[in-house]
Amino acid sequence: MAKLEAKLGMIVDSVGQFFSGKDQLPWCDSDIIAGCEREVAEAGKQSSDELLKECLLRLSWALVHSKRPQDVQRGIAMLEGSLPGTDDPVQQREKLYLLAIGHYRSGDYSRSRDLVERCLMIAPDWRQAVTLKKTIEDKITKDGVIGLGIAATAAGLIAGGIAAAVSRRR
Repeated sequence: MAKLEAKLGMIVDSVGQFFSGKDQLPWCDSDIIAGCEREVAEAGKQSSDELLKECLLRLSWALVHSKRPQDVQRGIAMLEGSLPGTDDPVQQREKLYLLAIGHYRSGDYSRSRDLVERCLMIAPDWRQAVTLKKTIEDKITKDGVIGLGIAATAAGLIAGGIAAAVSRRR
């Protein structure tokens, strides 16, 4: 139990770094995921539907913040499966946000941006979502600049090759 509490403390520190303006999203390791899975199993044995939903949301959080792609995909699938039956706007906001995190981790930045924008439609001033949107947009911009650099380099190489071939013919 103390080990799980220490891990949760690390998560809280990661979340604090996230809010400090750094573009670093918190990560979650397999010990936390295993603890959340145990919580879900225990909650499933009890009669409280609300407790089970809370435990499943915590597990989804842990999965989309995992460094393992298969965990992230599992978290995305859980959230997508539970979103249609969610009527509470706060729960919708949370699930949309976590889905945006999952798609960001998967490299699907446009889907992530769409989801975070839906989240911001529910809560326009929610700082977590605003920060995530900026992180996504920065990543898209960075990737675009890198792509332009690669394209320019390729064009330069092609032009250089053509110039070399033309000068050999003379």
